[in-house]
Amino acid sequence: MSTSKPTGPRSVAILGPYLSGKTTLLESILFATGAVGRKGTQNAGNTVGDSAPEARERGMGTELNVATTTYLGDSLTFLDCPGSIELLQESHNAILGVDAAIVVTEAEADKALTAVPLLKMLGDLGIPRLLFVNKVDRENSDIAGLLDALGAMSDAPLILRQMPLPEGEAVGGYIDLPSRRVFTYQANAASELVEMPSEAGDDFEMARYEMLEKLSDFSDELMEKVLEDVTPEDAEIYANLTQAFGEGQIVPVMLGSAEQDNGVRRLLKFLRHEVPAADVAAGRAGEMGEGIVAQVLKTYHTQHAGKLSISRVWSGTVKDGTTLNGDRVAGLFRMMGHGTEKISEAGPGEVVGFSRLESARTGQVLTDAKEAPELATAPRLSPVFSLAIAAEKRDDEVKLSGALSRLSDEDPALIYEHMDATHELVLRGQGDIHLRVATDRLRHKYGLAVSSRRPRVPYKEAIRKTVQQHGRHKKQSGGHGQFGDVHLTIKPMTRGGGFEFKDSIVGGVVPRQYIPAVESGVKDFLDRGPLGFPVVDVQVELYDGQFHAVDSSEIAFKTAARIAMSEGMPKCDPVLLEPIMHIDVMVPSEFTPRINQVLSGRRGQVLGFDTRPGWPGWDIVSGTIPESEMHDIIVELRSLTQGVASYQAHFERLQELTGRLADQVITAREDEKAA
Repeated sequence: MSTSKPTGPRSVAILGPYLSGKTTLLESILFATGAVGRKGTQNAGNTVGDSAPEARERGMGTELNVATTTYLGDSLTFLDCPGSIELLQESHNAILGVDAAIVVTEAEADKALTAVPLLKMLGDLGIPRLLFVNKVDRENSDIAGLLDALGAMSDAPLILRQMPLPEGEAVGGYIDLPSRRVFTYQANAASELVEMPSEAGDDFEMARYEMLEKLSDFSDELMEKVLEDVTPEDAEIYANLTQAFGEGQIVPVMLGSAEQDNGVRRLLKFLRHEVPAADVAAGRAGEMGEGIVAQVLKTYHTQHAGKLSISRVWSGTVKDGTTLNGDRVAGLFRMMGHGTEKISEAGPGEVVGFSRLESARTGQVLTDAKEAPELATAPRLSPVFSLAIAAEKRDDEVKLSGALSRLSDEDPALIYEHMDATHELVLRGQGDIHLRVATDRLRHKYGLAVSSRRPRVPYKEAIRKTVQQHGRHKKQSGGHGQFGDVHLTIKPMTRGGGFEFKDSIVGGVVPRQYIPAVESGVKDFLDRGPLGFPVVDVQVELYDGQFHAVDSSEIAFKTAARIAMSEGMPKCDPVLLEPIMHIDVMVPSEFTPRINQVLSGRRGQVLGFDTRPGWPGWDIVSGTIPESEMHDIIVELRSLTQGVASYQAHFERLQELTGRLADQVITAREDEKAA
């Protein structure tokens, strides 16, 4: 078992739920390492992280922040990920390029659930992860309750590295369990080494034994000593802890208060000694091949320096002017939040910004070789919330498309598309906050003011009765006139049948050259039926007609067909169709009954539930629900589940909608047309 300290640049992600204190922890780390001379605060708006205008306005992280510092000669790059569940795509992208991750949580048992998805995400990728329990200096902090609750949901055992020392109702220090050393917290300074309190002896021995007992599950030698009540050497304990952490087998737990700098220097020592070297993460990413290999973790479009691709260099050395994927690197930068420091080169393990790689995309592999190796990529999260948007100034519509392209380049979870069915530009993402941040960026970065509203539902209509209808268009205005005469059978088809045009003309009563015009006229009408919506599942048969040798034309027969459809369709008993979605809601089992109520309350039907594979204590609730009821369902689901519920949905069928709700939809459509 190796006991040598890893060397070389390493990168660490900082993740945690909203308000857990991640940005404060990063600020404290930078202060403790001398990267900044004074700690910033979110209230003052002067932190290194969360420096974007959208973040300042909300007092929360809205995008990935990268900062590189050194500690006792070791280079450490921290990737501070936003805490909102709606911005989780940033975390998925960033952790592809880290050697380890810190999951920050508050010392409250009822906050345990919010950390589960993060630990699960890291565990599935085999990324070494530790839990930093923040704000332990607050009164009534409940570290034991937090660990009990979280331990029951974690797929890897939580191993307490520091036993808390109580100070009134808060925590005033800790005992380092492997080394037996005792420290008391000092405000905005390093902790002070003190003697072991006599009253803590029994509790310490029990906590240390529990640590060794959990750790021995991953070492036969250590297991033997624990069973034989033989105390292992400190070096052996540290070696086992380091190996189990590096292989993702355990989740070490450390304590502190980032606001007071408590526990931060001990955390840095842990990272320096126990985070694996960069080649371990490179091996986890995939087979590198030859030459330079780097991977884009985040894309920024800056106002003055152009496109900046934050990338992890896996192998080789990138220099100013190096060509990667056919593009020349116009500059290399070491990051400090939104600040940059120009550098001449970057080697394996470093996280740096490459300037003006216009074709580079987040997650893409960059190389100077002919072919890029295939490395692990982040999943693209399915959208769960949408807004229809439009430029407030009509002259900005072209500019808006370009700005949205750059926003989706920065954030792959943002999807925009023009909807032919509703004639809207729809922006899709992970929630209301996510899309509001995006529209704020349009305003701040591109000077684009946009309006937004709930997207229209793509209702359709169909018919229930078969009708035969005659349509004639006859017009005489001097010279050649216009004449077209058709007899149509309008017939309903089974649901999902689409549209069918049937030509049953015999004897040439309608010449061949005019029949396509009849079909075109029918299709034109079906774009907007008698209820105001596109018509589906209908068959139209042309079975008779008349023509005039001089006055007939394609436009005359097209008009006659429209007349027949406009007069015949209202007689066919038209009915409104609404889209029905299949939905799968992923939720902790304790909330399953509430989810059933949510779906039922939105005119949905619960089909059943099953355990969520690989997620102990979680369910998947399946059902169907009208699309019109889904606009803000993610908001309700998250409010009921501490923000951890998610869902996936897809179109299943069209279903008849009648009664008061149908009348309201039709009236709204008529009002919209009149406006």
